[in-house]
Amino acid sequence: MKNPLARRGPTQFERAADGSMTLMEHIRELRNRLFKASLGIAVGFVVGYYLSDYAFNLLQKPYCDLLLKAGEIQKYGDCDFILLGPADGFILKLKITLYLALIIAAPVWLYQLWAFIAPGLHRHERKWAYWFVALATPLFVGGAVMAYFVAGKGLGFLMDTGFTGITELEITKYISFMTGMILLFGVSFEFPLVLLMLNFAGVLTGRRMLRWWRIAIFISFAFAAITTPDPGPFGMTLFAGVLSLLYFVTVGISLLNDKRRGRGKEIYEGLSDDETSTLEGYEPEPVEAGPPVESYSPVEEAKPLERRYDDMT
Repeated sequence: MKNPLARRGPTQFERAADGSMTLMEHIRELRNRLFKASLGIAVGFVVGYYLSDYAFNLLQKPYCDLLLKAGEIQKYGDCDFILLGPADGFILKLKITLYLALIIAAPVWLYQLWAFIAPGLHRHERKWAYWFVALATPLFVGGAVMAYFVAGKGLGFLMDTGFTGITELEITKYISFMTGMILLFGVSFEFPLVLLMLNFAGVLTGRRMLRWWRIAIFISFAFAAITTPDPGPFGMTLFAGVLSLLYFVTVGISLLNDKRRGRGKEIYEGLSDDETSTLEGYEPEPVEAGPPVESYSPVEEAKPLERRYDDMT
């Protein structure tokens, strides 16, 4: 009978971390984790199919509010879109369902991705990765919420200043416009997190990023001017202001991290690359004589060419 308290062999995580797994075992592990991630997305697809109507109503709300405000419709039930093909509505529902499936199954496929990558990281790197993943989610959600607000305001300007005015829109292009804005704003909010990762990795210092604050503000306003659909000053300034605020928060955290690690206090910090270091306080250790060299043996005479053989011949 086996002793349940007996120590078992190393786990799969430990074997992957110490490098004892073979290449084929890594490939099998990747295959298994991809299968589990796909299974989680499939389950999320079923759940997302039932939630797709709610998500569609949420996406069409800015457009319906615009029509209601302009007097084009009397209630939300009269809000309609243009369909150019008989299958456009069904394909759009599948697309929204897929987006929801990726969001619902995010804990599953993110865990499988993390479980495959984590053995190659050090213990302190895994610790900081938990914090970065925890910060990435609220940052993306914050960018998505702002995109929903800015896109709703910019939609009115785009339709008011056009030739046709406020009229019915083609459904697939409208949903692509809304989801594209949400994805763009959400990803842009992750950029300060990338700078923070570079700082923790020792690539960028807080002082260097602080010297770039003018460039960062200029890039934030230029990016906001290009991406926001509303050319008015409100949406662009709001988006650029939030990006600039996130940048300065990142600089502050980086400065604290540099101070904690003692960066900037190195003994050669103030020296240029071409300046030689001093040798003050350096005393060379005495070198003792080594043992005498033994006499060499004579070299054997080379054998004839026909008597030279190796393992192959």
